[in-house]
Amino acid sequence: MSSSSRGPGAGARRRRTRCRRCRACVRTECGDCHFCRDMKKFGGPGRMKQSCLLRQCTAPVLPHTAVCLLCGEAGKEDTVEGEEEKFGLSLMECTICNEIVHPGCLKVKGGRERHLKKVGGDACLLRGSDPGGPGLLPPRVLNPSQAFSSCHPGLPPENWEKPKPPLASAEGPAVPSPSPQREKLERFKRMCQLLERVPDTSSSSSDSDSDSDSSGTSLSEDEAPGEARNGRRPARGSSGEKENRGGRRAVRPGSGGPLLSWPLGPAPPPRPPQLERHVVRPPPRSPEPDTLPLAAGSDHPLPRAAWLRVFQHLGPRELCICMRVCRTWSRWCYDKRLWPRMDLSRRKSLTPPMLSGVVRRQPRALDLSWTGVSKKQLMWLLNRLQGLQELVLSGCSWLSVSALGSAPLPALRLLDLRWIEDVKDSQLRELLLPPPDTKPGQTESRGRLQGVAELRLAGLELTDASLRLLLRHAPQLSALDLSHCAHVGDPSVHLLTAPTSPLRETLVHLNLAGCHRLTDHCLPLFRRCPRLRRLDLRSCRQLSPEACARLAAAGPPGPFRCPEEKLLLKDS
Repeated sequence: MSSSSRGPGAGARRRRTRCRRCRACVRTECGDCHFCRDMKKFGGPGRMKQSCLLRQCTAPVLPHTAVCLLCGEAGKEDTVEGEEEKFGLSLMECTICNEIVHPGCLKVKGGRERHLKKVGGDACLLRGSDPGGPGLLPPRVLNPSQAFSSCHPGLPPENWEKPKPPLASAEGPAVPSPSPQREKLERFKRMCQLLERVPDTSSSSSDSDSDSDSSGTSLSEDEAPGEARNGRRPARGSSGEKENRGGRRAVRPGSGGPLLSWPLGPAPPPRPPQLERHVVRPPPRSPEPDTLPLAAGSDHPLPRAAWLRVFQHLGPRELCICMRVCRTWSRWCYDKRLWPRMDLSRRKSLTPPMLSGVVRRQPRALDLSWTGVSKKQLMWLLNRLQGLQELVLSGCSWLSVSALGSAPLPALRLLDLRWIEDVKDSQLRELLLPPPDTKPGQTESRGRLQGVAELRLAGLELTDASLRLLLRHAPQLSALDLSHCAHVGDPSVHLLTAPTSPLRETLVHLNLAGCHRLTDHCLPLFRRCPRLRRLDLRSCRQLSPEACARLAAAGPPGPFRCPEEKLLLKDS
């Protein structure tokens, strides 16, 4: 019988919808699971189309379009107050035939007989359409007799209809043609009986061999009711007894072995032969036009170079407006000379179109401070921005900043890593040390920050071990920010100004503000740096203003001036 003739409540199992009342339905997305990260609102591609893992409904209900198969009406449990009346007017779904009915409609004259005829006298397990929200009990799981009595009340057990055996003809036993639901129930019963007869794992192989090598009449009605009733036995040497890859032999259904095999459906079609794959590269982009075509057919007298000089006086917002004028201006405004610096700071999420726009403009300075950029996004950016000179990642997590350890940055000159969370000596060692797969003699073997001239590490938990690695693998630093580092003290200043330190001759700007372990004994050590022009010692509690004034008066080669207390500046 087709699904159209069975009514709107029959057929395949209906898809469930949210109840909109449980705790999971009323909460918001977490933003951290893999489903949330795939959403476009959190910067993902939006391919999975799945809800948050924490918003999975705990009490899904039938859709509002579901109606009863017998009366054609929807659920009416909200119109009554009694529990029995609510149960009779709520929609229930059978787990075998997937029919949706009211339990009260089964008591109507003609409704029970129609349902019995459709199911064939077998048990129907009805599922509720509305379990009543998060506070009520879930639907009960009934055995076949309980389910039959709940679906068909008022019928005593002795009057329950049972499937009649097929009639035998003169030619031989008749082959029945059961319905798909009947075959499904028979397979389920056969599986339950086989699982009850499976012996222990230690003696399963010997028992199965002895059972399979016994006489051909060893299959009784209790072991395989379907085969005994049909009068058929599986042929010896069939596919069910062939050995599999592991060397074990698949046992026939009903023999009591641990493996079950019967045809559950048609064999899959053979795979088509795989064709030879070739890499197809996109065609090269056409060169940008040198002139601006007008609507009249002629070209504008100003060439492209003159337009770019005009565009250089515009800001990012004005450039985006100019890109909407025409296609030629849109291509010209992507010139990297118009985008020397791009600021994406303090954005909660970065979308793929934003990342593609950054790569297309090729900026020299990129600010991603206090953003939710992920490690995958940052690695994708850095591998496509080979001319990047300034990178600001302050306030990001170390999970995303760790992408610097696998991305080549040959032109990087400024790196800002201030106030990054959970940064220890081990993470800094991973960032400063050269890649483990480089060969001796290559430039990368000296460290990833070899060409960095300005490094900002404010608010990190730096120790003297990290400073030794910094002196070894970043020898060209001219500006160093170690402000508010709790472990920086007098020994750290001695390391920076030691005779073997490469920063002794290159250091120009040094920021040690907020380092509470510094004392007056470290001030004479700064005289070892002849090129020092700016020294910030503000908010250092153990440094006295008199000692800072004496250092400013003496200075390295020349005296300093103090515009503020504990701030030493020297005019170049």
